[in-house]
Amino acid sequence: MEQQQKQEAPVVAATPTALVVGEEQLDIDDSMKHCFENLIVIDVGANLTNKKYSRDLDSVVQRARDAGVQKLMVHGTSVKSSKEALRLSRIYPDIIYSTAGIHPHDSKSIVEEPSTWFDFEHIAQAQECVAVGPCGLDYQRDFSEPDVQKQIFAKQLHLAIRLNKPLLIHERSAQNDVLEILDKFENLPPVIIRGFMGTAEEALKYLDSRFYISLTGYLCKDKSDTGVRRLLDNGTLPLDRLLVETDAPFMYPNTRASKLPQHVKSGITERSLLYLHRYCTFQRNEPCSLPAIVEMIAAFMKKTPDEVALATAFNALKLFGLS
Repeated sequence: MEQQQKQEAPVVAATPTALVVGEEQLDIDDSMKHCFENLIVIDVGANLTNKKYSRDLDSVVQRARDAGVQKLMVHGTSVKSSKEALRLSRIYPDIIYSTAGIHPHDSKSIVEEPSTWFDFEHIAQAQECVAVGPCGLDYQRDFSEPDVQKQIFAKQLHLAIRLNKPLLIHERSAQNDVLEILDKFENLPPVIIRGFMGTAEEALKYLDSRFYISLTGYLCKDKSDTGVRRLLDNGTLPLDRLLVETDAPFMYPNTRASKLPQHVKSGITERSLLYLHRYCTFQRNEPCSLPAIVEMIAAFMKKTPDEVALATAFNALKLFGLS
């Protein structure tokens, strides 16, 4: 089947009062500023195929939209869930976009049933599927042997290059091996390290490779002096390399965490807290929690929520070609 190549999107960045497209700055006049009074954000990672949403998905999607989450990327982490994510993208066109991935934990399923790979390739080719992944290496748990993970990771890299679709990378305690494998490939599409939970030093290695980093509500849990918070506090992570996701139903952003600095707690608006505390729990996070995550990131970075919301939204639009 002939593959359509995606055209390179213009480089887009944002500030609260101007948009930068390529080398041209476009001022936002006063008549447009009302469009940005509520945060407009894009969730680049929600697991809406999870059975926890089986009874009220329509309400979950509507709440996300009401909260300001204009678009959602639903991750496929197996052949089955990739197929389901694609189905959701067709039920909610221009709101939900899908990805096709074989999570490291599920790698052995492809080895055990090789014929399923052809189904997976077909799913990844769909227009509504905007990225390949999450794929990568996870050495924290033994659901699939490391050699099997590496084999299936490499297959997905080949596929992403052939389809010219961005790569979502899942990595846990495996950075050296991930980088070593990626270095073997030429003409890689844009690479996003999703749900980053590593150290500032590890983040620098990814940023030096011109990769993007996606953050979740994990920053509420990170109590280390060398982790995600430091990455934001000291300006290591530039806005033009940042994306945001909820990883719903996981990674509930616990804004009441005792170790969360007071200036960060104070930076969360009542509106965002309303959606977070009324609809999200530790057992079932929802995409409507994303504005609260963006506001916390902004407080750590000493930037306005508008800056972070606009920059991350435009990064997502640019990378994934969202309409």
